[in-house]
This record gives sequence, C-alpha cells and structure tokens, in this order.
Amino acid sequence: MDIVEQALGTALYTPGDTALDGGASLLAADPGRWPDVGAELLRRGAQLLRQAWERGWQPADVVRLVRRDLDDRHVRLAVDLVAAEGRRYTRVEPRWQSQLDALGAAGAWWGADVDYAPALAARESADRFTLATAHLELLRLLLSLPAVEPVGPVPGDPAHSAAPAAGEPRMLTRIRALLAKAEATDYPQEAEALSTKAQELAARHSIDEALLAVGGRSADSPAACRIGVDAPYETAKAVLLDTLASANRCQAVWSGELGFSTVVGYPADLESVEVLHASLLVQGTAAMTRAEAEQRAGGRKRTKTFRQAFWMAYASRLGDRLTEAAEHSADAHAESLGAADGTEGGAGRADASAGSLLPVLAARDAAVSDRTQQMFPGTTRTRVRGVSDAAGWAQGTAAADRARVGSGGRPLPPKG
Repeated sequence: MDIVEQALGTALYTPGDTALDGGASLLAADPGRWPDVGAELLRRGAQLLRQAWERGWQPADVVRLVRRDLDDRHVRLAVDLVAAEGRRYTRVEPRWQSQLDALGAAGAWWGADVDYAPALAARESADRFTLATAHLELLRLLLSLPAVEPVGPVPGDPAHSAAPAAGEPRMLTRIRALLAKAEATDYPQEAEALSTKAQELAARHSIDEALLAVGGRSADSPAACRIGVDAPYETAKAVLLDTLASANRCQAVWSGELGFSTVVGYPADLESVEVLHASLLVQGTAAMTRAEAEQRAGGRKRTKTFRQAFWMAYASRLGDRLTEAAEHSADAHAESLGAADGTEGGAGRADASAGSLLPVLAARDAAVSDRTQQMFPGTTRTRVRGVSDAAGWAQGTAAADRARVGSGGRPLPPKG
C-alpha cells in the first residue's frame, strides 16, 4: 500500500519523534482504510521478523528485547507478528515450537488479516493513532536488530523442519518435578535439597548420554541455546548461569548489551541447564526476599548493594555446590554400572566402564570448547567488581549453603 510505504519511509528511517508522529498520522488518518493498513503492517512486520531469524534471532530473543526496551503493548504486538510469521511453516523443530507455545504465538487469534486492526483496537482499547505509533516503534526496533551468532537453523530449512521428538526424556521429567516441588515449598532447606537432587539427576542424565556415545548409539554433537539474563543485577545472574553451565559440562557466553547468554553444550545438558536455571532464579529471589525481611526486622534498610552482594554470593557458592553434586553423581553412577548384580566382579566392571567413559567425557568437553570458540572467537573474560555489603554476601552464601549434598547428606565444605 502506498500509504504504508510512505509512513514507513517517514518513520523508520528518520530518527526522532516528529518523524514517528508523522508516520503514525498517515497510517491513522483514514478510518475506512484502517483494516487494510493493519493487514499491511502485519505483513511488513512479519518480513522484518523473517530477516531477524536470518540474522540469528529467535522468537524468545526478540520478545525479550522488546520487553526490555519498550512496553507491554509492544510485547503483545511483537507476539502477534511472531504468530503471523509462523503461519508460513507447517512444522518447526521442538525448541522453536516450545518458544512459540510459551509466548502464546502458536496461532493467529484474529482470523483474517483484514480483521486484525479492528480486533486489535478492541483488545488494546486504544485509538488508531496510538496503535499506529506502537507499531512503528516496534518496527523501528526490529529494523535495528544486529546480527547475532545463530544457535539453530532458520524455520523452513530442512534441518529445522525435522519431525519433533515424541516427548522429553524421562530423567528430564523427573528433574522438572523435583524443581517444581522446590519452588512450591516454604522451607528453604527442603527447597535447596530438592535442587541438589535435581542437579545430581542432571549429571546422571549427562553420563547416560555419554554412555550411549561409548556404545556408538548417539549421533549428538554440541548445540547451543540462548537464555535471558534480565536486569537488575544481571552481572550476578550471568555469573550464576555460567557456574550452572560449567557444572553441567557446558559453556556460557554473556552478551550483556542484548540481555542474554548463549550456552553451548550437548542437547541433554542444555536441557538440564535451562530447567535448573529457571528454578534456581525463582528460589534465589525467594531467598533474597526472606533475607531482606530479616534486614528490615533488624532495623536496616534494604539496599542495592545488599542485593548485588546477595546474588554474587549465591551464584558463587551455588556453583561450588552444583559442581560437587555433579561430581558425586558421576562417581556414584560409574560405580553402579557394574555393581548392580552384587557379584564380586561388579567393581571391576564398574572400573572398566568408568575408564571407558572418562575419555568420552573429555572428548565431549573438548568438542564443547571447540564449538564455543568457533561461535565466539573474540570472547573475552571480564573481571567482576567486588561486593561491598558483608551482610548481603553472608545471606547469599547461607542461602546456597543450607542444602546438604549427596545421598549421604554430606554438608558442603566451607568456602575458601
């Protein structure tokens, strides 16, 4: 449409509010043409999203950035565009589909595109000029997205259209169940004990995948996913994700300006990292809320430095705990490989299994490192600023120390 072309030329390529208002006025001027304008905005927005996919972005990444830089209305519009673009594909790979489902973008809610603008006005309780402005602000953002390192194929590619796997591994289902219980309980010790058990199962799940590789029954290679790292206290949260990735034989690279970390690892390990990370953020937030309540009860104000110190300590100490849990699970699992029958030869067979597994794990670690280096050849390490709130550090450490690790209930050794 000429009017949309003119409005986009005015608003998208000329900075400032004046150009934006001019473009919105053009779009909203004629109520009789508003349905056609809405349909054309959907089409143009879907085109920009397709370009974003080709530059490495995925639906969750785009919506996360819109939520950070704009407002809730723009988020809803972005989800609409994702749904509109998604109609091009009859099938997408499981990770992409899970993002669509989580966003509520698995299908168009408005029917025919010519009905979108009137339906949108009803949903948003907003006038044409307001909606046109929001659309143009969103399209400006989409147009400005930089290229990022791809973590999977673009929809429509043969690799992306493979048939989805039927369900998730049973071990991952058990991990989710443990973490759901951890999030639901009001008892910190129970929550962190459940989280520790979930980490042990995650480590065992990784070992089982490696054993399949020993037997030549696994064609897995390192993959990647992106996980949001949201403000506030994003540095500490990035450290938490990094330590969690390391404990699960993965590597994380933080892109602070874009609000996410890219995690590289084998598929089973990536799944564990995603699930554990989401739960541990919930539990960390709950623990910090309790700690702040204690601070207020003692007559002290909660401060930004307290929270920053809490998250840094929580991340640091939790990394130690998760690593120990993973190592303990790996040792126990290797011992159990040949000892289940209870015969005298069981221990010898366990040693042989562990001996054959260790080179495979080392090779998988090297493959993850190589893939990370290929994806991010210019990665640098950044020194994290020291914390200055002793109470926050002590509370964060305590929150991560309350759990007892391993089947024998062994406490963590003191840090340092």
